[in-house]
Amino acid sequence: MDLYEYQGKQYFARFGIPVSPGGVADTPDEAVERADAAGYPVVVKAQVKVGGRGKAGGIQIAAGADEARRHASEILGMDIKGHVVRRVWVEHASDIASEYYASFTLDRPAKTYLGMLSKEGGVEIEQVAAEHPEAIARLHVDPVHGLDAQTTRRWVDEAALDEAARDQAADVLLALYRCYVEGDCDLAEINPLVLTTDGRIHALDAKVTLDDNARFRHPEWEEYEATETEDPREKLAHERGLNYIGLSGTVGIIANGAGLAMSTCDVVNQVGGQPANFLDIGGGANADVMSAALEVINADPSVRSIFVNIFGGITRVDEVAKGVVEALSRVELRSPIVLRLDGTNADQGRELLAPHLSDRLTAEPTMIEAARKAVALAGAPELRRGGGSRA
Repeated sequence: MDLYEYQGKQYFARFGIPVSPGGVADTPDEAVERADAAGYPVVVKAQVKVGGRGKAGGIQIAAGADEARRHASEILGMDIKGHVVRRVWVEHASDIASEYYASFTLDRPAKTYLGMLSKEGGVEIEQVAAEHPEAIARLHVDPVHGLDAQTTRRWVDEAALDEAARDQAADVLLALYRCYVEGDCDLAEINPLVLTTDGRIHALDAKVTLDDNARFRHPEWEEYEATETEDPREKLAHERGLNYIGLSGTVGIIANGAGLAMSTCDVVNQVGGQPANFLDIGGGANADVMSAALEVINADPSVRSIFVNIFGGITRVDEVAKGVVEALSRVELRSPIVLRLDGTNADQGRELLAPHLSDRLTAEPTMIEAARKAVALAGAPELRRGGGSRA
């Protein structure tokens, strides 16, 4: 679960990480109240779970109440990359001397925690990694032994932070580590961590992702769930018991198994298309499951073709074929379907499907050929006209 910036800062504060004084507001009048309390000048910041707020005009400085009200009025309701701003965070503006980057996450291949620290903050860490990889000081932390002050101080020195910032930064990093571990985070990131002109270190931004598997330990997380704005596609899929993640492309994906679903997305990208989703139907591909999967994908107006990629291991392909045929009689589709069926009883499955094939329901022998077909159909408007087809 991703937190909004203001929630992340509140979470940081629980662990002693210094943040700017401020408050959250839902209306322009509330924004002025928060600005008055924080002290001018203030920064009015859009609260959306996406980057690029500054470039979109979602971060503005206000010197007084009139400016704070005007900026809040302009930002509330703004659409930033498809995310509508419902709240703003208003905080006291900082006089910045230097900006740094700090984070903790999990290095799965190494089976350790990974800390990253850089003297180049305020920009995307991916950009720093690509252009100046030597500017990132990485620290692997054994979860059994944890992180101590001596190691943290060496880490700060290695990152070559300003001398005036090092002692305070080391303390903040220890607190950030506690937040990451005790707070059950998947990611705890400060970008930027700033040194102010009067020599103070604090978190100017907060990016926190909580580990859903730890919800049972945190009843207080319910307050965060109340502010979640779930993708309607993902909500529908959740109601149908499907493992679904919405993406931004035009080729709908249905596959059995998470690994195959990811590979299917990769192959669609490889041949020049963009997947509209990740959808893993698991080992069961009967008519009910397939109908639910097609219903979810059919509800996405961006989908222009559907790629069903099934490899039968324990799952029998002939049973999958029966499920597809039955599902097509239940769901009225707007987009053509491309099938790739392989594995156990594949020949029998293809025989069952043969009488139902048409220009809107096609089958291809390999994954790459099916991907090419699906991508081509996504660009063929004549096959997407009207109310669809029951194939």
